[in-house]
This record gives sequence, C-alpha cells and structure tokens, in this order.
Amino acid sequence: MAFILSLETSTTICSAALHDDGKLIAVKELLTPQSASSQLAPIIDQLLRDAQISTKEIKVVAVASGPGSYTGLRIGVATAKGFCFALQIPLIAINTLELMAYQVKNYSSLSLEEGGPSDEVLLCPMLDARRMEVYCLLSDFDLNSVEPTQAKVIDEVSFDEWLSQKTIYFFGNGADKCREIINHSNAKFLEGINPSAIQLGEMAFQKYVGKEFEDLSSFEPHYLKEFMVKKPKAV
Repeated sequence: MAFILSLETSTTICSAALHDDGKLIAVKELLTPQSASSQLAPIIDQLLRDAQISTKEIKVVAVASGPGSYTGLRIGVATAKGFCFALQIPLIAINTLELMAYQVKNYSSLSLEEGGPSDEVLLCPMLDARRMEVYCLLSDFDLNSVEPTQAKVIDEVSFDEWLSQKTIYFFGNGADKCREIINHSNAKFLEGINPSAIQLGEMAFQKYVGKEFEDLSSFEPHYLKEFMVKKPKAV
C-alpha cells in the first residue's frame, strides 16, 4: 500500500484527498473563500478519521505547487512540508495549471467533435491574477507544453496566433473575465473547472512510482509574482 495525502489550496476552494496506489479513498472539499488558513488542518484530520488511516501510514504528501493564491499556496506547502518533516516521508509537487489540464482531458465532458481532432485542440487553464492578468499555460490535448506557465495580461489579440490555427479551450477562474475580450470563433470556454486534490493524488502516484520527489529543505511554491501588500491610506 502507498497512501498518498494530497493537498490543493491554489484557489478559494480548498481540498484534501487520500489515495491508495492512485485510487481514491476519501476526499474533503471546502468552497468557503480563504478557508485554507483556518480549515486545512481540521479537514485533513477528518479525512484521516473517515478513512480510518493514521498519519503514520501516509507514505508521501502531494501538494499543488502553484501558481495561484499567494496565501493559499503558502499554507498548503507549509502544511505539506510539516507532515513530511514530521513523518520523514517525501514530498511531491504538481503544477496547478497542469493539474487543471489533466482534469479537463480525463474527467470533463469536453467533446472534441465541436473542436475537431485532438491534434487541432489546445488546452488553456487560467487562474485569476487580478485585473486583466491571469496565470496560464498552453498544452496540446496530450498535455505536452506548447507555452509554459506564465503571468499574462489579456487583451483582444491575446492568443490570436494560436487561435488562427487551432481551437483553444479556456477554463478556470481566470477564464471567466476573458470571455468578453477573447472573441475569436476558435475560442471555447468551459465552466466549473477548479483544481482538485482528487486528480492531484492520481498525478502524484505517477511521480511516486518514478520517485520524482522534491527537496524538502529548499522547495517553495511557484508564485510567479511577488506578493503585493497594499499600504493603508493616510488618514
């Protein structure tokens, strides 16, 4: 048995899952904004209770590494590293945008009949980065990277070069604000796609088998941008 504890805190939705050799045993999810700071530890505790698994049975911890919410990622990674140091087990990290692309390919109701053959389709997960900026990447339908993870300001001509050649499916909480701006006929938008610890655990098991572990002492979330602290207004 290889029990994997997976933590996903990249967005306002916080989730934790437990897998055994890549198969889902239990999952807990909270939809409350900013819930990771106060609720992550309790839902992990409840998750293990429901599955009747002790912390000592966990073989590896997986965490979504970002990009995404600065606070959420910091809490998720700190919690994951805390488990790993305490239990002396390895850490696995999964790019949040790659996780979302994996979910769409394997678990969404996406039909390629509308967009054509799979080699004519690109996937573009997007996470909100405030104003008209998003964190995004482009991959083909086999999840091979076409454009790497980046912070991108969206305007009317964003992705035009790719959209002239292929259908692009945009999804994630950053895609909602792009609907009115990206008007190309080859731009399609999917709703309800949020990163989840369920599929995170599946991807993590693949890395577990290949022993693709992180350096616990040096690993940090993939923030992409520095945290912006707003100065209080002068009275």
